[in-house]
Amino acid sequence: MTRRPLMDVALIAAFAALIAVCAILPDIKTGVGVPYSLQTFGVLLAGAVLGPRRGFLAVVLYLALGLVLPIYSGGSSGIAHYSGVTAGYLVAFPLAAALCGYLVHRNAARATDFTLVFTCGLLSSFVFVHTLGPLNLAWRADLSIREAFTYDAAYFPGDIAKNIVMALVATAVHRAFPDLIARRRRPVDVTEELSPA
Repeated sequence: MTRRPLMDVALIAAFAALIAVCAILPDIKTGVGVPYSLQTFGVLLAGAVLGPRRGFLAVVLYLALGLVLPIYSGGSSGIAHYSGVTAGYLVAFPLAAALCGYLVHRNAARATDFTLVFTCGLLSSFVFVHTLGPLNLAWRADLSIREAFTYDAAYFPGDIAKNIVMALVATAVHRAFPDLIARRRRPVDVTEELSPA
């Protein structure tokens, strides 16, 4: 597929805005003491829909804008977030988007397969968000590694639910706009290229 730089910029900006909206929406109350924000939904959706490069850039743009605009979770902003207990989660977001995008787009022919996209999102979340997040939490909050990971585990059910919704949305987008995903090019037949005309 032919890359269109202006379209790429527009998509990156649109998904950065989507992540911002997801972050500043009120937390979802669960009744069990663990509220969930929709921030990771937007992050993983950016990767699943845009692919690794554009998904990564969309999240980086969101994080950069959040330094000056109140678009982090709860309507906050500022560089202080990168020295606090949530810094690990913020750092993990672009990496999770990139991994999710890589896995989905590497399997471009199955981008409308709910199970594939859900698995890619959940795996990306656990590899980065639920690793870097609690590791930083342990450091910044003076907790043991075990305590930090136990605290983080309370967010697993919400992440599973968000990845279900993310996969439903991403597969619907890929069905409606199949050109969004980078199709793998057919390998060049070297013998064909070298044969005399």
